[in-house]
Amino acid sequence: MKLPEGWNTLLQAETEKSDWAALAQRVGEAYKTQTVYPPREDLFSALALTKPEQVRVVILGQDPYHEPGQAHGLAFSVREGIRLPPSLVNIYKELESDLGIPPRQSGCLTGWAEQGVLLLNTVLTVEQGKANSHKAYGWQKFTDAVLAATAKLPQPMAIVLWGGQAQKKAPLLSSEAPRLVLQSPHPSPLSSYRGFFGSRPFSQINDFLAAHGETPIDWAR
Repeated sequence: MKLPEGWNTLLQAETEKSDWAALAQRVGEAYKTQTVYPPREDLFSALALTKPEQVRVVILGQDPYHEPGQAHGLAFSVREGIRLPPSLVNIYKELESDLGIPPRQSGCLTGWAEQGVLLLNTVLTVEQGKANSHKAYGWQKFTDAVLAATAKLPQPMAIVLWGGQAQKKAPLLSSEAPRLVLQSPHPSPLSSYRGFFGSRPFSQINDFLAAHGETPIDWAR
């Protein structure tokens, strides 16, 4: 499991641990014996598309979508031509309410990632049809290390924690650099009406970035 350029250096101490070797072995075996999403070549897409020095926003998800054709390594994103999952529908609704951007037909969020939005799941693999089935593999130790290392980068950064599982990661985010940490209920249909709708994360992120001399995110991409 070779990490993309930049991240391999930043996370070298983590990937030299025995926990990483055990995780790599378990994930490799899963790809051999199960139908696993995302496809192996997309496993680290979030890190490949958003290098450490480019990160300006972190949006934390749980684990990949588990139905065929959906997951491609970016939290909340699906491939072009795939029906929008309910959480992403609600994200687009809030985006329209917040910034007046009409919902797109495409659920592919590569355009966000290319602007410095790190779309990171806490667990990076899943077995087909079995939500959160790889939660015990040990991914969280690695993604916690990604979060902690990212939080210590020097650039201004907004970090979005939607839902209780993501909000448990808040202690990892200590930094002396400018930070905006946004917490709200998850955009899933089960919790979106408890405070996700109306939370206006997108305008808050852009206001924060602009206030610190950074280019706002074009959320329409």
